[in-house]
Amino acid sequence: MVMHAAAITTTLLLPVALLFVSAVIMSGASASSPSSLRFHYIDPRNFTMAAPTSPSPSSLSRRDGRPSLALLHRDAVSGRTYPSTRHAMLGLAARDGARAQYLQRRLSPTTMTTEVGSEVVSGISEGSGEYFVRVGVGSPPTEQYLVVDSGSDVIWVQCRPCAECYQQADPLFDPAGSASFAAVPCGSGVCRTLPGGSSDCADSGACRYQVSYGDGSYTQGVLAMETLTFGDSTPVQGVAIGCGHRNRGLFVGAAGLLGLGWGPMSLVGQLGGAAGGAFSYCLASRGADAGAGSLVFGRDDAMPVGAVWVPLLRNAQEPSFYYVGLTGLGVGGERLPLQDGLFDLTEDGGGGVVLDTGTAVTRLPPDAYAALRDAFADAVGGGLPRAPGVSLLDTCYDLSGYASVRVPTVALYFGRDGAALTLPARNLLVEMGGGVYCLAFAASASGLSILGNIQQQGIQITVDSATGYVGFGPTTC
Repeated sequence: MVMHAAAITTTLLLPVALLFVSAVIMSGASASSPSSLRFHYIDPRNFTMAAPTSPSPSSLSRRDGRPSLALLHRDAVSGRTYPSTRHAMLGLAARDGARAQYLQRRLSPTTMTTEVGSEVVSGISEGSGEYFVRVGVGSPPTEQYLVVDSGSDVIWVQCRPCAECYQQADPLFDPAGSASFAAVPCGSGVCRTLPGGSSDCADSGACRYQVSYGDGSYTQGVLAMETLTFGDSTPVQGVAIGCGHRNRGLFVGAAGLLGLGWGPMSLVGQLGGAAGGAFSYCLASRGADAGAGSLVFGRDDAMPVGAVWVPLLRNAQEPSFYYVGLTGLGVGGERLPLQDGLFDLTEDGGGGVVLDTGTAVTRLPPDAYAALRDAFADAVGGGLPRAPGVSLLDTCYDLSGYASVRVPTVALYFGRDGAALTLPARNLLVEMGGGVYCLAFAASASGLSILGNIQQQGIQITVDSATGYVGFGPTTC
């Protein structure tokens, strides 16, 4: 499946730059393969991460009988505006650096721990999540914004009475007003399922949980069985959630966290057969005026034909995270000559490629990033003026004054058969303001690679942990 932005045909009133890729014969690549797509055409004057018109945050539709939630970027929830695009991107870079550093520390074999209840939340070192959903908690349902995190398991919300709470957009959830709230007994099987096997007990005999984060933020409270409602769908009863009475950190107005990790306490794990171990999502674009993406639970009976299906890998040391079997990179239709095993997940839990919704810019091992950057720059050649790097992004171009440019493609190769996903042009470059665009990849500080959300935006992604595969496409969204 060729996934790319449609070529833009315009009457060119401004100077035009054409970026050429030198012809290099590569073994194993056919002219009709997705990786042979060599160029994207873009209009820098109208090059945004545009999202389709979407339903309101609280709405839900059932897609082929499956519940579907609107998935919002943090800026749309907070309503925050920035003085300029550059200010917004610098804020993103700061959050992104903190998230990537935390993942690199957590997923390093030398620092992996089994700390009770330790979890990761998107951008937590900057006190934020990147994507949110609207969920009804309790009976009758109290609507709450929850951070979505594909690398976390525990679901939790702030609760009354609250000894220590941060500010959130909605009123605090009051378990006393919910007919379906039931505290989990200490020592029960559900209590023992908490990450790390926590068996801490409250004075009331209820199971007490604690989730700690890298920057000192945390949530503490009691574990309970509760009903969750996704829009107008049938309520889901008996979901184990944390009811937090002590919570510290800034979560951009969110009431808590919706964990979608691979562990048994995540929502996907708890839904079990109801969801078939599968969910799909389309990430919304950045910005307060962006539309909503979608989050759909359950397996589509008609599996998408034409999607790029690649194997999921599991890190035995950190089983909540979804890893993908990346094997190579391509630029301009040519596969890069990289060292074998550069993206492999090792037996001790090092390396590998994590699929993460909380990291924006894709991170690659230094050697892989250098090869990608140099190949991209060589393909561009001298056709465009270079611009100074911005924060972690070091390959930038000044496209102001251009009506149309042609840029080389970037492809990701997966699995032994080399299935290729050619990224849409809008998943390659990010606007920094003033007509400056930068390549949205960076070097990792370790052997860990992270497939970030900029590269995921606008692509329908299906995660099927039951079959052990993740699908990209075949349609954009």
